[in-house]
Amino acid sequence: MGKKADIRIKESLSELEQLYKKQKNSRKKLRVKSLILTKKNKFSNRTLLAEHLGVSPKTLYTWTLNYKKYGLEKMLTISNGGKRWQVVPDELYTVLETKLNDSENPLLGYQDAVIWVEKQIGIKLNYQTLRAYMKRHFGTKLKVPRKSHYKKDDQATEAFKKTAVLVREH
Repeated sequence: MGKKADIRIKESLSELEQLYKKQKNSRKKLRVKSLILTKKNKFSNRTLLAEHLGVSPKTLYTWTLNYKKYGLEKMLTISNGGKRWQVVPDELYTVLETKLNDSENPLLGYQDAVIWVEKQIGIKLNYQTLRAYMKRHFGTKLKVPRKSHYKKDDQATEAFKKTAVLVREH
């Protein structure tokens, strides 16, 4: 059975309920609801509370830790990773656009693009970051050639093409 957490909630129950009603984000609402249920002593331990809210006990622990250390404002702050689009500089767009439109010396794949960007511009980008950037901005995709039969004779194909009679309709 989980341990009963010792959490002192500074806000009154009415303040928390008003805050709950004001929240538009469902994730923030869930966090405020956890405080309300803790203040009301509805559950005997944190594991049951987490199960009731539909979150993991670790998540609930992180929320309450943020509340204890930094207060309500930090607890209601939702962080969703980083802004990966800021990693790619604006000048890269024009350079990549010219390279992708260059039919004389094309990129052979996304890994080739990562190496090329590092050599040309001096920026080391993650493969997935550059791939997503190129797909989003330029609509690129990997081109895979069709398989050729292992018994196919290339010389016979060339001979057939040379001797084939072209039928033209008049």
